[in-house]
Amino acid sequence: MSIVQEYLEILRCPETRQPVELADEALVARLNALIAAGSLTARGGEAVAEPIDGGLVREDGQVLYPIRDEVPYMLIADSIALADLPAEG
Repeated sequence: MSIVQEYLEILRCPETRQPVELADEALVARLNALIAAGSLTARGGEAVAEPIDGGLVREDGQVLYPIRDEVPYMLIADSIALADLPAEG
């Protein structure tokens, strides 16, 4: 997955206007495990059914916007609240 650094410098959270940064591989793997288990819900209330290739984490670390096929999904309803994740086992 490659999001050009120039784009990261201009992308902002549509809700708070905070900058975003690429999620680390460990977080992406954890989210994909939750997706595979059917236990991850987006902030809009829908179950997340498709695995993600990456994510953009809001500067405050509270929200992730998923990336699929190198396209960031920057809709608030598609975002994932990281504070609401189940504890790691």
